[in-house]
Amino acid sequence: MAKFKAVIFDLDGVLVHTDRFHYFAWKATADELGAYFDETINMRLRGVSRMESLEIILERYAGPTLSNAEKLALAEKKNSLFRSYLETMTPKDVEPKVPDVLKKLKAAKLLLAVGSSSKNARFIIEKIGLLSYFDAVSDGNNIKNSKPDPEVFLKAAEFLEVSPKNSLVVEDAVSGIEAAIRGGFFAAATGDAKNHRRAHFLFDDFDELLSYIIC
Repeated sequence: MAKFKAVIFDLDGVLVHTDRFHYFAWKATADELGAYFDETINMRLRGVSRMESLEIILERYAGPTLSNAEKLALAEKKNSLFRSYLETMTPKDVEPKVPDVLKKLKAAKLLLAVGSSSKNARFIIEKIGLLSYFDAVSDGNNIKNSKPDPEVFLKAAEFLEVSPKNSLVVEDAVSGIEAAIRGGFFAAATGDAKNHRRAHFLFDDFDELLSYIIC
């Protein structure tokens, strides 16, 4: 018996790790601008939309003012580079315990979704061979506001036709937990998100989730 009707997973940092690819692509963008960029700044970009990420990088930019068209071109160039890295991904890049947990959740008749600010979410899920597990994907292509706004999770719940109060969000970013709480969801936190005092559940190993979800 399941304690929830649906589980909505953040993608990067929960099901798979693409941080290194984001870092390489944003570093190349920052270098082109002559703006300082390091791992600490990269951490600020987690769960943040592409254009908002670019604005964070531009905090260290001292050159001529960029037009909106120039910013869009930079963001698109970054994404093209990022997607070239994603092309190398395979099911071997999935966190080891993820497929087994997803199988058990599906066997328990739960609805599953991905809630990610990335516009590449579906592409990544396909590359790592997990798309068949999910009943819906809510991502940067169907939202206007990034986390900590709850829009991405509310859209996922809408796609699944479930209420937030009957859904669990799984996140590794503080902004993601904040989004879940604001949206009225239950929230399970791992990684950096474990620092969020309002998370309902905390876990280190992915399979620990089963004890929170299935009676």
